[in-house]
Amino acid sequence: MLTHAVAAGLLLWLVAPGPVHAQGSPPAAAAQAIRTIRTLLDDQVAAWNRGDLDGFMAGYWKSPDLVFTSEAQVRRGWQATYDRYRKRYGGEPETMGNVAFEDLEITMLGADAAWVLGRWRLTRNGHRSGGVFTLVLRRFNEGWRIVHDHTSVEGAKG
Repeated sequence: MLTHAVAAGLLLWLVAPGPVHAQGSPPAAAAQAIRTIRTLLDDQVAAWNRGDLDGFMAGYWKSPDLVFTSEAQVRRGWQATYDRYRKRYGGEPETMGNVAFEDLEITMLGADAAWVLGRWRLTRNGHRSGGVFTLVLRRFNEGWRIVHDHTSVEGAKG
């Protein structure tokens, strides 16, 4: 039996217009949305690299309904996500290190929704790590925000 969320997702997939990829030539509104999302991600990288955790977290939906999945755990809520980042990485340039987002593919799911597939690289305390991520973003009155983040680490066993 399908859950309501699965059924709704399937219905959206069946009736939604095809995705618009960043590498194609999307209509003007979609192209603008893709540029805006790319700017949001670039702003997150810049904030991280200057040790500004609050600035980095500004890209996330400040809601208890935010979903963040990593290390085989699902965390719900902006505050839980913030607390996890603060505990793991601190909030200073010397503790957060230097991050880069690479190989970004931004796909529009409609006028107010998109997903991003990408790769992250982090150099911190002389060590390098990285992995892949999938983000789901929605457009709100205050702008585009990440509502779901699924991040994996290279070499992690599942």
